[in-house]
Amino acid sequence: MKAKEVKEMTNEELAKKLAELKSELFNLRFRAEAGQLENPVSIRTCKRDIARVNTEIRARELKA
Repeated sequence: MKAKEVKEMTNEELAKKLAELKSELFNLRFRAEAGQLENPVSIRTCKRDIARVNTEIRARELKA
């Protein structure tokens, strides 16, 4: 996910995307512990996407 895509989302979409990403991260961590994770880099990219969404949410809070 690109930062530009995150900035174009509404507040509701950001909240929904954040929930999706957190559940995806949980599943990735679970699969990593079980030894079934095919791509270990996917955990890092998921964490970065969560950070992008959180950053945009916080920026909008400060702007308001």
